Amino acid sequence: MAMKPILVGLTGASGAPYARRLIHVLAEAGIPVHLAASAAGRLVYGLEIGRPLEEDLPPGVRLFAEDQFTAPMASGSFPSRGMVIVPCTMATLAAVARGMGSNLIHRAADVCLKERRPLIVVPRETPLNAVHLKNMLALCEAGALILPPMPGFYHHPETVQDLVDFVVARILDHLGVEHDLGARWQGLQ
Repeated sequence: MAMKPILVGLTGASGAPYARRLIHVLAEAGIPVHLAASAAGRLVYGLEIGRPLEEDLPPGVRLFAEDQFTAPMASGSFPSRGMVIVPCTMATLAAVARGMGSNLIHRAADVCLKERRPLIVVPRETPLNAVHLKNMLALCEAGALILPPMPGFYHHPETVQDLVDFVVARILDHLGVEHDLGARWQGLQ
């Protein structure tokens, strides 16, 4: 039996390094990835990573456009391990929180919620206003996990990659994916 894929939604918020690292770690672990990218997500990815998304994907990652409603992830009958929207714009967060299915990312997220599959949303905006917070609460109440990219510093990061890995490790933990992206807190001796 084939391993169920993890769905990834890539939107136009800043934070492409989080998406890139997640996709590459999952692919290296042999976990199938189905990636839905918005036009703005592709644009920001190219700006932040320095190369087009299509040229930076590891082998085996299936890429879908935001208007590709015939993609497998648009249906609840397609099995998946869940979905991560990383980075997630506030517009995408609002659309998912309110059940708007205007693109493939919104639809796939809605499918995860209705099928009770994990949905992890990594919102990238600061500061947050009351509308953002209400939408996050609505999404949380619907069953999603809100995982803002807020790295810790107790592990003494030395590089930006260390900070990215901290956040991606938390995503992987919530997906139940084993990893070695950093030392785990062991408490004080």
